[in-house]
Parts: sequence; C-alpha cells; structure tokens
Amino acid sequence: MNKLLSFAIAVLVACSTTTATAQKQTPPEGGAPRNFTLPEKQEFTLPNGVSATLVPFGDIPKVTVNMVVEAGNVHEDENENGLADIVGKLMEEGTATRNGKQIAEEVARMGGALSISIGPNQTFIYGDALSEYGPELVRLMADILQQPAFPDSELERIKNDFKRQMNLARAQPGTQAQSKFRGALYPNHPYGRDLPTDEEIDAFTLEEVRNFYKEQFGAARTDVYVAGKFDAGAMQEAITSSLSQMQRGPEPEIPVADPVAKSDMIVIDRPDAPQSTIVLGLPVVDPSHPDYIPLRITNSLLGGSFGSRITRNIREDKGYTYSPSSSIATRYKVGDWSQVADVTTEHTGNSLKEIMYEINRLRREPPSEEELQGIKNYEAGLFVLRNSTPGGIIGQLNFLDLHDLPDSFLTNQVENIHAVTPQQVQETTAKYIRPSDMTLVVVGDKKQIDKQLQKFQEDLKSNPATQ
Repeated sequence: MNKLLSFAIAVLVACSTTTATAQKQTPPEGGAPRNFTLPEKQEFTLPNGVSATLVPFGDIPKVTVNMVVEAGNVHEDENENGLADIVGKLMEEGTATRNGKQIAEEVARMGGALSISIGPNQTFIYGDALSEYGPELVRLMADILQQPAFPDSELERIKNDFKRQMNLARAQPGTQAQSKFRGALYPNHPYGRDLPTDEEIDAFTLEEVRNFYKEQFGAARTDVYVAGKFDAGAMQEAITSSLSQMQRGPEPEIPVADPVAKSDMIVIDRPDAPQSTIVLGLPVVDPSHPDYIPLRITNSLLGGSFGSRITRNIREDKGYTYSPSSSIATRYKVGDWSQVADVTTEHTGNSLKEIMYEINRLRREPPSEEELQGIKNYEAGLFVLRNSTPGGIIGQLNFLDLHDLPDSFLTNQVENIHAVTPQQVQETTAKYIRPSDMTLVVVGDKKQIDKQLQKFQEDLKSNPATQ
C-alpha cells in the first residue's frame, strides 16, 4: 500500500501546475505507470443467495465491512418518492434485540463506527472496527439488516429531519439545476424525479416502510464486502452463521433508463442573484462500453480536472467563475456528461460561449501529446489513490459487481488510461460531447440573463461546428 501511495503522490505532484509569478521550475518526473494489482480475495455465496468477498489489505489492525443491498430510490413507485431514505434512516433506530443507543454503544466499544446510506440503486450498511471485533461487527450489522424494528415512536422525528434536509437542499441553486437536468434527461425513470416534497414525506406510514423493506430487501440482493486486517476463517464463519437464515427475497432487478438527448434550455428565475448556476450536458456511455476510459480522459482534459481547458479559460483567464467542473455520472447501464459552473450574472452568456469554444476546439483538433500525458498521469494517480484504503477497495469491488464488470476493468485500468491517444480524445469529443444534443439548465436572475441566453442560442444555431 505504501508503494502505491508513493507512486500516486509522485504522479500527482509531477502533473501539477505552478501558478506563482516567479520563474516556473520543472516538476520532478513521475514514476512509470503500473497497473493496479487487486489483492487476493476470497469469495463465497451462501445457499440463500448472499454473496461475500473478503480482501486482506494493509497492516493497520482495523477491518471495514459493507453490506450492500440492491434496494434504493429506483425501486420506489411513483407515490413512494423518498421512501427508501425513510426506511434506511429508521433501520438505524434499532432491531428486535437492541435499540439505537445500544447499537451506538456496541460500535463505540469496538473502536469503530456504523452508518446506513441510501443511493439511487443500493442501500449501504457500512461499519468498521478494530480487527479483533470483526466477527462481532458482522453479527451486529447482520442483525440490523435482518431484524429492523422500525419503531413507530421515531417515525415522525425521522420524517421531520428528512423534510428539513430536503428543504435545505431544494433552496440551493445547484440542487435546483441538477434536479431539472436529471428530470430532462430521465423523464420516465426514477433517476429523473425531483426531491421529495413535505407532502410526500408526511404521507408515509409505518406500514409502507415495512412493506418496502419486505418487498425490496433479501439475501438474493445482498453482497457483503470485508477489507482490512482480519481472521478470514472467523469472518467467514460470522457471515455464514449470521446471514444463512436470511430470506432469499426478490431477485436483483434495476430498471434500465432510456435517457433523452435533445437541445433544450430550462431557465429557473432567481431574482437579484449575483451568480448564475449552469448545468450543461447530455447522455453518454456506461462503464461497460469500450469508449468509457477514453471518455473519462477526455472529460478530465476538457473540464474535469483543475488543469482542464474549460477551467483555465473561464476561471484562470476570464475570471467568470471560481470552481467550474465537468463529470461523468455513472448510473446503472447508462451515464451522462455535464459541465457545471457558478458564474457571475453579467457573464452568463460569455461563460457559455467559452465553454462551447473549448468543446468545439477539442472536437476539431486533438490535444498535444504533452497536454494529454499530464492528464493521463493525473487520472492514473487518482485511480491508485482510490485503491489505497479498505473502503476504497470495497467501493471498487462494489462498482464492478453493480455494473457487471470483470476484474480486468481495475487491473488493466492504468494501462488503458495510458493507451489513450490524442486522436482518440478528439474523436471521442466529436462523438459524445455534441452541443446540438445538449440540455442546458440555468438558475439565475432572468431579467439580467434572458438576452444573454437568447444571443447564446442564436450563436449556437448559426455555428456549423456545434452540429
């Protein structure tokens, strides 16, 4: 692990850019790229369908356990928006054998922590503890997973807390923009739903909570990941003894979205706002596609890293924004690319113009070998860092399982990153980053930005490079 960290840090330092006004010094050369070696893992499946993966990793006497259930927001019906979150929050409040306070005290005694989080596709019961308590931690987490009490006394408090969280999120222009963007790309899928409202949350009953758990949770949808320093035999025995009686439940099933790519502009008025929040993007490929790694490198060069072209243009050169970024959102069997920026109101149109300029430039001309090499070093270094902790390893293995990817997706990734050519980047940009198919969402002061946006649209339609 130390060698991996040293290599990653050296690579990141090597490709960083000095911004001081003094004469720049040539950074030290990074180490030679090396593929990631996946630690030897032990895998087994219980008769009821529970799948387990054990990965010895590192010398620190701690162990990390993640019980992942394929049950998330995508499994909610239209009238259940946010119900999975309520289920997860109530699961933390106790089981048939111990209450929430007792769970917290037990985990603290083990020198660890425990949490439950809900994602679009999965529920995560995550815990860590000192190595000697690994089997005990597994049994505690298995109790939470299989015997949640769903105490009626806590339901109103949980719902009120969730409403406050949703209202705070809804007040943020970034959240507003992202919600409208997802809604435009995924209009007929749970990925495109807005945040749950107070009325939706208030309507949830304890019966609905229990029904969702009964219908969506089960052994066939459960994967257990263990990483760190532990006794493999003891951990396998703890998993087997504590989860073998779990009901098989429903088979794994995630509805695959059919995203929409179309030229569209959505404006949300935010009177007197000093900034406009921009989200601009379109559907792209998922990780199983051969173009995914070239697309990731393209994204990093275009807008997805601090040294990217769009960042240099509208942040460093123009001063329109402080922290623009682009990213690829990886969903189940689909994905989408977006550029996000909070820009000064008076330069909303100019910012969009410069973003399009950089996109079209990369669609026409491949980057230099030198520029691309810096980006590849950066991405390879980040990849190694992501695999430098037990939690990181678990995250990567869960990513493989969710997306039905082979181990080679990890073990060959550094090699595949460094195999990307300038011509591939140009071709990938032309193929996937298509301005004529992009959805644009802007949250800002309409009275100041309407004319700017109108001019931007006119210029976009008249520019052959965007077609």
